[in-house]
Amino acid sequence: MRLLPWSGQGGKPCYLVGDGTGYLSRVADNIECVQLGMSVQLLDHATDMLADHKATTAQLRFLVARMTEALRDVHRIAESRGARLPALTSVDVEDIDGPPGV
Repeated sequence: MRLLPWSGQGGKPCYLVGDGTGYLSRVADNIECVQLGMSVQLLDHATDMLADHKATTAQLRFLVARMTEALRDVHRIAESRGARLPALTSVDVEDIDGPPGV
């Protein structure tokens, strides 16, 4: 099951069951791409705004609200992608840690 990058009615998570090659999977991939791109642009904007000592409290609150939304989107994408990764086996963990006794 794939966690989709949007919520259902009442903010409940939406899931897709399939092999990841269908139309809805491609729509979800495109939306994730847009969300990740928007988060990068928002980070750039935040960097600029924080350097501007004339930024007002209202502007900073608005920025934080948008950053909260973007972080929620990025977290959902990471959760969705992480859930689709194959589980590590003990052999995989040994490969990561190096040969025994090293």
